[in-house]
Amino acid sequence: MQWWRVLGLISGTSMDGVDVAAAELRLDGDVLDLRPLGSTTVAYPPDLHRDLLAALPPGECSAAELCRLDTLVGQHFAAAAKAGLELADGRAHLVASLGQTLYHWVEDGKARGTLQIGQPAWIAEATGLPVVSDLRARDVAAGGHGAPLAGVLDALWLADEPGPGVALNIGGIANITVVGGERPLAYDTGPGNALIDLAAARITGRPQDTDGAIAASGTVRTDLLDVLLADEYYRLAPPKSTGKERFNAEHLDRALARIGTEVDGADLLATLTELTARTVADACRAEGAVRVVASGGGVHNPVLLAALRRLLDAPVLVSDELGLPSDGKEALLTALLGFLTWHGTYGNTPGTTGAAGPRLLGSITPGAGPLRLPAPAVHQPSRLRVQPGDTA
Repeated sequence: MQWWRVLGLISGTSMDGVDVAAAELRLDGDVLDLRPLGSTTVAYPPDLHRDLLAALPPGECSAAELCRLDTLVGQHFAAAAKAGLELADGRAHLVASLGQTLYHWVEDGKARGTLQIGQPAWIAEATGLPVVSDLRARDVAAGGHGAPLAGVLDALWLADEPGPGVALNIGGIANITVVGGERPLAYDTGPGNALIDLAAARITGRPQDTDGAIAASGTVRTDLLDVLLADEYYRLAPPKSTGKERFNAEHLDRALARIGTEVDGADLLATLTELTARTVADACRAEGAVRVVASGGGVHNPVLLAALRRLLDAPVLVSDELGLPSDGKEALLTALLGFLTWHGTYGNTPGTTGAAGPRLLGSITPGAGPLRLPAPAVHQPSRLRVQPGDTA
């Protein structure tokens, strides 16, 4: 059984940089072994970060600007892949990239299209390795939402844990995967850090409430919270997906205008933190969660975690406690998706995204030489074993 060394790359809805993880993976019958080798984040330059945020709705993005951003993000992903090679001792078989989501088109509760930028040719050129990319579009074409794809990893990883359990990721948008319930299910619950980061940037000039310090000094404004909770997204039936095309500055300003009184900065951050905790907790309770395993940038916000634990009867753990690093989990998911495509196995879980059936995901960009894919796997994986990551 061969170990395959894979680099996973993703930039989430916070748009602060490229998360990269190196991992070794192998198939042992229907069991997938994953050995993390390390992870890091390669931050976007400030001007690129600014231009990406400006391209999001309600901003405008011309074809010329889209081409420029696709190239610059591709080049930055290439630099991140080279950093990933250092984590892998300079050796890897392939790279997988989930790119940078710029727009997720959802209309009448149905995903119509999704756009991830970060031209993979730059990654292939920089590393000489084949690149598996554009991993969401096929699921959307099959009637799914193309997100959250974390359900693939979570369903395998937590297959033997008591359920129903919830794997929670708190990025710019928060999403959950339900494992061990009546059916496989994954969906976006609403904003994770998106509105918190937006408000923090307005108040401090930095798009982050470090350690939740400002929120901790404020008081939740129930009038504003009630307006925000009235958004119809929270009452849509899953599977469902969303992004910053909905939960953005315009969304926040409309809510602030409706209450008609000024909101102190600390109170605003306290309220937005409570919004994320409340909407996540509501979703977890609705799924009957007996345990919640959290990952993503939001786990570093102690105020947010404390609010979740206050609102939930179920224990809330951080994924590190079960062997998967919370900061690198999405990049490890990307490596897993690339490995599945490379081995001719399905990369979506239809019950979680709403797709009509299992599909092979993504497109492959050749590296420096001709493509030589392994023979397709005989078994579709049914569980994931996380192996110690200190052995090369």
